[in-house]
Amino acid sequence: MAMLEVKDLKVYYGMIQALKGISFEVNKGEIVALIGANGAGKTTTLHTISGLLKPKGGSILFNGTDISKVPADKIVSMGMAQVPEGRRVFAQMTVLQNLKMGAYTRSDKNEMEETLEMVYSRFPRLKERRNQLAGTLSGGEQQMLAMGRALMSHPSIILMDEPSMGLSPLLVGEIFDIIRSVNETGTTVLLVEQNAKKALEIAHRGYVLETGNVVMSGDAKDIMNDDAVRKAYLGE
Repeated sequence: MAMLEVKDLKVYYGMIQALKGISFEVNKGEIVALIGANGAGKTTTLHTISGLLKPKGGSILFNGTDISKVPADKIVSMGMAQVPEGRRVFAQMTVLQNLKMGAYTRSDKNEMEETLEMVYSRFPRLKERRNQLAGTLSGGEQQMLAMGRALMSHPSIILMDEPSMGLSPLLVGEIFDIIRSVNETGTTVLLVEQNAKKALEIAHRGYVLETGNVVMSGDAKDIMNDDAVRKAYLGE
């Protein structure tokens, strides 16, 4: 059984249908990339999975449980976390306060401290800047903070929305290395990313979205070598 199974998902914004019955799955331990142009429905998909949007039809199974009507905060406590597009850190709070916000569903203080140390070991710059206001961090550091905050809930799956957006090429490489290492230590990743080449390089499998439909799926390397994908999304 897949960890995450999306079946015939339909989502509307008013009269406009954003998702037209998409289906895909994410298996435990995978990195799965969703790629597509702006407006394809990638962010809508993540927001619906994490409970921020409610679907008009279809189902979302997380470890066998339908979560399509479950509130977002309950979904977090079930083991799912999201790193939102644009980072969305709490600018007037310190780095440490932001990280602790990510652990609001956890009651065991000792476990939370252990997770905090794990996040600091993964992101040494966050430890250095733990008492600094999040709004004063660089774009790359804010992205690391958003990822660290999501990891504080100790998720079994993490949804990442455009993690490389607005970052320098050097930092983009660093962020993708971190995503790979997060996955290698046992966290499943569903990755939405405009930088299709980078996403497919680290993903196990991928799905291509166009105007609310899945138009291609398969092994990430096969998708990357597809002529139509190379022309449309890889600039080749």
